[in-house]
Amino acid sequence: MHRFEIDNKITDIFYKEAGESKLPVIILNAFGDEGIKVWEECQRLNTKDFILVSVSISETDWNDNMTPWEAPPLYKNDGKYLGYADKYLRFLEKEIIPVSRDYIKTNFHKKIEYLGIAGYSLGGLFALYAGYKTDIFKRIVSASGSLWYPNLAEYIKENKISKNIDKIYFSLGNKEAMSKHRILKTVKEKTISAYEHLNKNINAIFEENEGNHFKNTALRTAKGIKWILE
Repeated sequence: MHRFEIDNKITDIFYKEAGESKLPVIILNAFGDEGIKVWEECQRLNTKDFILVSVSISETDWNDNMTPWEAPPLYKNDGKYLGYADKYLRFLEKEIIPVSRDYIKTNFHKKIEYLGIAGYSLGGLFALYAGYKTDIFKRIVSASGSLWYPNLAEYIKENKISKNIDKIYFSLGNKEAMSKHRILKTVKEKTISAYEHLNKNINAIFEENEGNHFKNTALRTAKGIKWILE
């Protein structure tokens, strides 16, 4: 594992020796130290060879960097979502990805076959949104993605996702829609709607996992990465 830090964002690059001259690189926006857990689950699942670039997002930045526009808090004692996703995406494109690319080329002697992006919860929301805002990614994992986010369903249908996207993985826990919260309980309906809309032109899948939103988060993310790499 190689670690570097830019603008207080810790990034880890995970790589297992492989014979190919080109490898896919998956960008994971991880809550805290989730990156190593996802990598370990990927190895346990015998995922195809790839390189994982995991950017650790702090708890204080998570709700703002992963959201596409401002939205009110879900609960009265929470802060509102500030919607800094565009700014954070520029940071990925201008800082994290170029540094990672150079390190991979210099130290692993590998070229990048393509870039994918993955995330869980709000990270899954960001991954899907990024597919609409840039052409640099080819594949997307939205694992238990927060697709309940206000006005997202309309955005998905009114805008075009990048023509470079060829695979998208959606998942949810089978208890996630059982929330009593009027917004959170729409997550299954809105996730399936997004899947059905995008699956018309893109190879997409929706998978339902056992449990609520907080069960087996690393495994759920790894399952998505495994699928998009196949």
